[in-house]
Amino acid sequence: MLTLDYDRLDVRAGMDLLDLGCGEGRHTFEAYRRGAHVVSLDLSHRDLATTRTWTGAMDLAGETPAGTRTAPVVGDLRTLPFPDASFDRVIASEVLEHIEDDASAVFELARVLKPGGLAAITVPRWLPERICWALSDEYHANEGGHVRIYKASDLAALCRDAGLEHTSTSHAHALHSVYWWLKCAVGVNRDAAVVRAYHRLLVWDIVKKPALTRVLESALNPLIGKSVVLYLRKAA
Repeated sequence: MLTLDYDRLDVRAGMDLLDLGCGEGRHTFEAYRRGAHVVSLDLSHRDLATTRTWTGAMDLAGETPAGTRTAPVVGDLRTLPFPDASFDRVIASEVLEHIEDDASAVFELARVLKPGGLAAITVPRWLPERICWALSDEYHANEGGHVRIYKASDLAALCRDAGLEHTSTSHAHALHSVYWWLKCAVGVNRDAAVVRAYHRLLVWDIVKKPALTRVLESALNPLIGKSVVLYLRKAA
């Protein structure tokens, strides 16, 4: 399940791409499939091991261009272990909302991006997130949970202060907003039948991609999309 548009980010073969806070690699995989040389960075050794397993499986299945490289790296977004101007593209998806010092993380992202390079940052959108916080403290008040709710304009200003130009915005995963509202309403850790049923619907939608739900989500994304995506450029 991808949150950002790789065509809008213009990810091409041979580029050096950094996936910050990659988790188990869902955004790494598409970049790698397109032939980018991907560095996947995360604090979790376990998640990076999963990422390594799946990229290896992609290689064995012949899903990646010959010569394409990938490397998992344990690291902190606030102090990236890379020289200035190392990457053509940088992705930071659903990670800044977990970091107290998000300004340092955005500055580091801008530092390692090459002049003229492009970046995409995604965070939970203000309205769906505000509803989740209102319904449940368990949703965010836990170790490693969300520490803030972003307005897109505030995040764009933070990026501008780091030297990144905000070029466009999109929204994604409206159907997932409903899932989280249900989950927060009945209890985040409660195994409720209505939540299980809606989760089965989401899995079916992700796997089958039926036209009806794709059209529905596309129409709802501008209104209740769970994530907001900022596309950015570093001055040449």
